[in-house]
Amino acid sequence: MTRRIAICAPSTPFSRDDAARVSALAQAQFPALDLVFHDQCFASAGHFAGTDAQRLSAFLECANDPAFDAVWFVRGGYGANRIAMDALPLLGPVAHGKQYLGYSDGGTLLALLYRARVGRQVHAPMPTDIRRAGGEAAVGRTLAWLAGGGDGLEPSLDGRTPAVAFNLMTLAMLCGTPLLPDLSGHVVMVEEVAEYHYAVDRLLFSVTSCLAPLGIAGLRLGRVSDVPQNDRPFGCEVEDMARHWCARTGIAFLGRADIGHDIDNKIVPFGLA
Repeated sequence: MTRRIAICAPSTPFSRDDAARVSALAQAQFPALDLVFHDQCFASAGHFAGTDAQRLSAFLECANDPAFDAVWFVRGGYGANRIAMDALPLLGPVAHGKQYLGYSDGGTLLALLYRARVGRQVHAPMPTDIRRAGGEAAVGRTLAWLAGGGDGLEPSLDGRTPAVAFNLMTLAMLCGTPLLPDLSGHVVMVEEVAEYHYAVDRLLFSVTSCLAPLGIAGLRLGRVSDVPQNDRPFGCEVEDMARHWCARTGIAFLGRADIGHDIDNKIVPFGLA
């Protein structure tokens, strides 16, 4: 049976050439999937994939259309928070039966939907990963998941403890807002890209301070990649930073997670896999 997947851009735009590459990959390897890129994916309004109104409308069309089984965010960047709260009251019953997939800035909508118990949220590679060297493997991992496979799951998931995965900056920006879900009892996985080491340390300070009162089960650290060169070394590695702030706030540091802004980014269903 064919599964139809709607693709929209709550944050920044995509290109038609790259969309064609993703569609060709799906047709060749996963013929039971029908990918439908919303035209809004290719819109542009300053930084964003169209105006706030255009991005909101496209997301709602995809989420509320009974013809689609899942909604896949085309890429991250920034912008999902500008439409998230407006979207929530406009999601109909059909939206509750779908999967929602993405990461990076897409985690903003995943968080809100998870908090509101609308559908099933999945941290997963996005179409934009086709642009990376070897990115077909990342995109294929999500396509395989959508086709019913489970080989791409993050290996530490145990099926007993609920988990979530977020970009560290995105999670820090969610703290203290109505978008942050109840993460009590959850393993929280975080990853980051293109931030100075001092900024990562600052983010870990903020996030652990926010998460500690929630009673999370523990923190796992994904990859922190493409770190810019500062004018002086920070003096400790990222895992040392995570261990430091977990110890300061009483959060269990559970080790590493196989997630990141790269082609090896694994799949983390929110809640229980």
